[in-house]
Amino acid sequence: MRRFALLLILLLNITSCGGVPASPSRRADPVILASTTFLADITRNVAGDRVQVESLFPVGVDPHSFQPAPQDVVKMSEADLLIFVGAGYETFERILIENSGGKGIVIEASTGLQRRPEPVEGSRTEALDPHFWLDPNHVIIYVENIREGLTHFDPDGAVNYKSNADAYTAELKNLDAWIVEQVNQIPADKRLLVTNHEALGYFADHYGFTIVGTVVESFSTDASPSAQQLAALIDQINASGAPAIFLDAADNPTLAQQIADETNVIVVTDLHLESLTDGAPAATYVDMMKHNVTQIVNALK
Repeated sequence: MRRFALLLILLLNITSCGGVPASPSRRADPVILASTTFLADITRNVAGDRVQVESLFPVGVDPHSFQPAPQDVVKMSEADLLIFVGAGYETFERILIENSGGKGIVIEASTGLQRRPEPVEGSRTEALDPHFWLDPNHVIIYVENIREGLTHFDPDGAVNYKSNADAYTAELKNLDAWIVEQVNQIPADKRLLVTNHEALGYFADHYGFTIVGTVVESFSTDASPSAQQLAALIDQINASGAPAIFLDAADNPTLAQQIADETNVIVVTDLHLESLTDGAPAATYVDMMKHNVTQIVNALK
């Protein structure tokens, strides 16, 4: 709620100063804005050199805790085409767009995908996992949705977008086959994942892993675990024999390291689950996935 209030205050301050145009005009060089770095990379593979694609979130930032600066709000409002992961991933950014008066076309890359639910403790409702991209087969759907959106925005580029999308889809299928080969090095009963937050559900479902538990019982890193939850995770790790806790490079490792000290497991701190890196090891979405899988396989096999 605090972040929600801060973002609305930011929006009101900018609009009251005239910083956000009510109806941005179409420029000769259109502004294509994707929310995350990996989504921008996926979009570039479809767009080719017909349009320039930028990322709203900076490299290495945790999207769950990203706080837009005034220039970010202006950038969103002025974009001609906005591409979101969707599925509730960019809730606050979407609120800003809806209240800013921006007239850009919005594409949700995850449209048509079925989200995996997770019961919320103490609640009758379910949270829905937006981390589709950690299964490359879901990214194939992203590609199709992005291709359709780009074609609607720029009909003259339809042939190019179709050709680029087909080529990138083939690359994603090759990535999926490569991941299967790598995961097959791990005995089935050793495919055990403990993570900082609930991000690897789709990856686990597709490649035959079991999620033993998470440090933060949420799809967002913004949540805070209770002492009881941490004690339960220690019991789960000890009972399962899981040898490692896997963290995104942006995660605070303090709690994970405390749990590792109690359970004699290792902490792998350099996964890149929600952002690319500036160069190696995760300069592109495909590189990101290969790096993550290599780290997981090396820790578990």
